[in-house]
Amino acid sequence: MRTRWRAALAITAVAFALAGCSAAENGASSTADSAGSGRVPAAPQQGTGKAEQNSKVTPPQAGATDRKLSRSARLELTATKVVDVVAQARGVALGAGGYTGQEATSEDSATLSLAVPADKLDPVLDQLSHLGSSLVKRELNTQDVTEQVVDVEARLATQRKSVERIRALLSQATSVSDITSIESELTSRESALESLEQQRNSLAGSVAMATVAMSIRSVAAPAPVQEDRSGFLGGLAGGWDAFLTFGGGLLTVLGAVAPFLLIVVPLGWLGWRLNRRRRPVKPAPVHTEG
Repeated sequence: MRTRWRAALAITAVAFALAGCSAAENGASSTADSAGSGRVPAAPQQGTGKAEQNSKVTPPQAGATDRKLSRSARLELTATKVVDVVAQARGVALGAGGYTGQEATSEDSATLSLAVPADKLDPVLDQLSHLGSSLVKRELNTQDVTEQVVDVEARLATQRKSVERIRALLSQATSVSDITSIESELTSRESALESLEQQRNSLAGSVAMATVAMSIRSVAAPAPVQEDRSGFLGGLAGGWDAFLTFGGGLLTVLGAVAPFLLIVVPLGWLGWRLNRRRRPVKPAPVHTEG
C-alpha cells in the first residue's frame, strides 16, 4: 500500500517539474523573440484610466502648420465712375505694401491686376469689395504648393552637386576632346540648375504675394428719389419753390434790363430838364378890383 502511495507522489512531482520547465522555456523564448525583433514587451495593464487615454493621443505631424499656400482672388464691381474706382483700388494696394500690374481702363469698363502681401489679402479684399456701386462677384482661390516647393528644393540640391562634380572633372581634364565634352555637359547641367532656381523663385513669389484680378463695369447713376408733395407741407414746399422760381425769373429780367436802364434813365431825365427850360413862362394873371 505504501509502495503505491510513494509511486503516485513520485509521478506527481515529475509532472510538476516538467510543467515548470516548459513554462520557463516558453517565457525565455518569448523574451528572445521580443529582443530579436527589437520590440520591448508590453507592461501589464493595470486599468482603463489615464494610461489608456494617453495611448490614444496622436502627436501632431511635423510641418503640418508650415504649409506653402498660393492665394489669388477675383472681384467684379459696378461703378458710376470707373476711373475713380481704379484710382481708389491702386491706393488700397499701395497702402497694403503691394503694387499694380497690368491695367486697361476706359470710360465704360476697366480691368487691372493687383499684387498684395498674402497675409493682408483678406482685409484688402474687404476694402476693394466696398468700392464702386455694387459687388457682383467675389472669388478666393487657395492652392497648396508645399509638395512642389519640397520637390524643387530637393532637385536643386541634387543638381548643384552634379554641377560641382562636372566642374571637378573639367579641372582634371587634359585632352581637348575631354575638355570640350565636359564643358558641353557642364553647360547643360548649369542650364537645368538655372531653370530649377527660376521655378523655386516663382513658387516663393506666389506664396509671398497674392494676386487680385479686378474688373469694373460702368452703370448709370440711380434716379433721385421723388419727395412726397402731398398735404399742407407739400403745398407749402411747392409754393416756396414757385416763389423762388418767380423771384429768380424776375431777377433775371432785371439783370438783363439793368444795362439799358443805366443809359436810358439819365438820357430821359436830361431831356425832361431841357424841355422844361424851353417852355415860355406864363404871365401871372392880373386881378382887377370891381
